[in-house]
Amino acid sequence: MKYMHPRPSSIVAALYTARDLDVDVSILHGPSGCSFKHARLLEEDGMRVLTTSLADNEFIFGGQKPLEDVLRYAEEHFSPHRMAVIGTCVAMIIGEDLTSAVENTGIVTPTIAVDIHAGYSENIAGVLATLEAAQVAGWISNEELVRQRNLMEKANEVERLRGAASAAYIEPSRGDLKHLAARRLIECARSGHTGVAVLNAKKETAYMFSDELIALHDACPDADITYIANLADRGLPKVRADAKRILDEMTARNVDCEIIGALDEYGANGETLGQRMRELSPSFALLCGVPHAIPPEFTQGIECFSVTNGPRQVEPLRAIGHRHVIVEIDLHPKTLGVREIVESEFGAVLRSLA
Repeated sequence: MKYMHPRPSSIVAALYTARDLDVDVSILHGPSGCSFKHARLLEEDGMRVLTTSLADNEFIFGGQKPLEDVLRYAEEHFSPHRMAVIGTCVAMIIGEDLTSAVENTGIVTPTIAVDIHAGYSENIAGVLATLEAAQVAGWISNEELVRQRNLMEKANEVERLRGAASAAYIEPSRGDLKHLAARRLIECARSGHTGVAVLNAKKETAYMFSDELIALHDACPDADITYIANLADRGLPKVRADAKRILDEMTARNVDCEIIGALDEYGANGETLGQRMRELSPSFALLCGVPHAIPPEFTQGIECFSVTNGPRQVEPLRAIGHRHVIVEIDLHPKTLGVREIVESEFGAVLRSLA
């Protein structure tokens, strides 16, 4: 399918994966403006992102020397534990040999080279290219690489079936008014009916999506609600550390969760979550993070309050019968670089109404 709305970039996906591998410095081999916004955001998350700032003359004559210079600069000035060189469209078009550049520098810092560009139809190409390089370098096991491939395939499948990749063009939407959805959710929770609150979030987005579960518990502490979260201790180093922090804070704030899945298993988690919801037979459900991972046969007949950070996820969620769809529009910038749960807009509204 040819998408006519913007889709995630494989280059950016490679950068985020390098961060999850505890890379201290990533070097974008391309123009200074390539992936500018995400590079700046990732620096808020503790990973330095440098650029070789290729200009028009390097487009013609090659940019190996600038890359070697930046690699030496990074090692000398930052003493990194790990580095990654991330390719761009320019590097691909002019045929840059990233691995050769790394080897020629004489640096001693463990460094991987990721040949990637933004021309892939799915951004998981950037994830897999980075993980494959990491496996060759001995940073992850072959078993973890196989696991990650399976997870990426499942995540892609969910997006194609019920997500932002399910149509050539999806109109963006800010979703329902938060105070109306919050008022109805509190009514359901205080009605005496059985409910379920599910965190099925993608990686660091859980730092805010988890707040919706805490806020519901704050507002209705005695309600008959089962809390479930994908906070198992599995995945790449940063993913596991984030899961532990979030689970510890939720427990400290009196929210006891059943654990189903890990933070990188959001796409593969839907069937298991759906089966558990079927066992609980709730009349209402708060679904936060990637609600569309749960197949619609498990949510039929349930009044769903679904919270996403994707404006183009609103229409697909409504199409599969989710009655209330709420968008945390500025979630991603607010969850980069944090190490504790961040209050959400919907959570703040729930608390104010309670």
